Amino acid sequence: MAEQVSAFDAQFLNFETGTNLAHIAALTILDPSGRPGGALTREDLIGLLKRRLHLAPPLRRRLVEVPFGLDHPYWAEDREVDFDYHVRDLALPPPGDDHKLAEQVARLHGARLDRGRPLWEIYLIHGLAGGRVAIYTKVHHAAVDGVTGAEVLAALMDFEPEPAAVPAPETAAEPQRAPDAVEMVIRGVARVLDNPFALLRFIAEAVPRLDEVPFVAQLPGVGVVSRFVRGIGGGDAEPLPELPRMVVPRTPFSGPISRHRRFAFGQLPLDEVKRIKNAFGVTVNDVVMAMCATALRRWLAKRDELPRQPLVAGIPVSTRGQAANGSAANEVMLTMTTLPTDVPDPRDRLLSVNRSMGLLKERLAAAPAAWLLEFSQAMPAALSALAARSAFRIASRTGSAMNLMISNVPGPQTPLYVCGARVTALYPMSVITDVSGGINITVFSYDGRLGFGIVTDRDMVPDVWDLIDYLRDSLAEYGALAAPPAPGTAEPEERAEPGKRAEPGKPARPRRTAKAGAAAARGARAADGPPQEQGTAPKPRRARKPPEPPPA
Repeated sequence: MAEQVSAFDAQFLNFETGTNLAHIAALTILDPSGRPGGALTREDLIGLLKRRLHLAPPLRRRLVEVPFGLDHPYWAEDREVDFDYHVRDLALPPPGDDHKLAEQVARLHGARLDRGRPLWEIYLIHGLAGGRVAIYTKVHHAAVDGVTGAEVLAALMDFEPEPAAVPAPETAAEPQRAPDAVEMVIRGVARVLDNPFALLRFIAEAVPRLDEVPFVAQLPGVGVVSRFVRGIGGGDAEPLPELPRMVVPRTPFSGPISRHRRFAFGQLPLDEVKRIKNAFGVTVNDVVMAMCATALRRWLAKRDELPRQPLVAGIPVSTRGQAANGSAANEVMLTMTTLPTDVPDPRDRLLSVNRSMGLLKERLAAAPAAWLLEFSQAMPAALSALAARSAFRIASRTGSAMNLMISNVPGPQTPLYVCGARVTALYPMSVITDVSGGINITVFSYDGRLGFGIVTDRDMVPDVWDLIDYLRDSLAEYGALAAPPAPGTAEPEERAEPGKRAEPGKPARPRRTAKAGAAAARGARAADGPPQEQGTAPKPRRARKPPEPPPA
């Protein structure tokens, strides 16, 4: 029988409006010069998809709604997928540069997916400078999380120019179909009757950790209640590290978003980021977060809009490894941390990131985050859609739960190919909402480079390409701080913030103070990366073998 949409995944469907969209995407840049004729066509892509569709289940599934909204929808499999609808091609007008590409992709990213069909689209984009082509892939977040989204990409990619031979499915089983209307209603009524007991089971775990729930954590008294319940819980459980109360400052990208998007992308060398993290004794993700803090600080300072308080960033965390149940449902939660845009010294900014991320990791290690996935089960399905939309309306009127979202995803460090065309860059694209703010920065490492994909609201952040420039400047700044001075030369001066004068006499080289040493020790003990949404990148197999999905 068809799989039911989980209560958590249903929230991605429930909160979606004409402006709050819930799909994730990837922009893949390819060099087709090694293919016969030096071109990649739409027919090539469709042929590849037909051969490998059984390796990407989300591409075969469509939603079936339950009558009267009594329960969450079901996923039904389509035996025949309308590739003429789902796979499209278009061409950029000359000169076909990166800015023209980003404008086109931003328009595609701002359009909703048709819920009457499987929730995905692929666009082959021609006309890029240098004979390149691009593939924009869009999938609804209700159908995939980071891991299953990577599986979709893995179904299209190979490690070698020659596409791998993929055997047909072992069995020609009938596609999974949703229950009929009567059965869906009966199941929905039973779930409603069971809901009070599910709520009681959930409260014992939920209340002590309400201070981790975005938006809820900002409400007055929530932190006090959570700490009190944790204090009287008793038992031998180790006390949870206390999270600081995060006050979300007002920024130009706070508040209700529009239906229009901006997009910018760029690559930075991963080896340089690793050199910096080694010099400071932190993690790759700490460096990435500090670079984002620097870029946002400079963007805000340029407009005289820099808050005195740190920004609050949402960070997706995968919980798939905590409950290896084989489900295709999303297993991801959103945590929050401060982003030290208020710290003027770049070295202190990096160490502040290291401390904040260390605290977050300690909290997640002491009490895994999978419990939050049960939060959505505590409300009847018939009310969850109304509750989700109401929560978004309240959040947009009273203030965002965070300023922006940042996600850093490790990827394969060897070249990949699509239909024999080499993948030269991979840029992720994600979600902006009224609650999460008008900026989303997602980072994906591939073949020795970090690919930054920045999605913004068109009106809030029209000059999104400035953020890419500021990220490059920040990497250079941290590279100079990490570099030991040459013998007989003066130490490099620190670069001043826009509108600020550099403090005279302050050395640019990090000092190994007790404070920095402690932070470095924590960084060395920590895993080299953040709690991440995707966990692992797509890993196609070698030629002559079918590609396998990435491990969770």
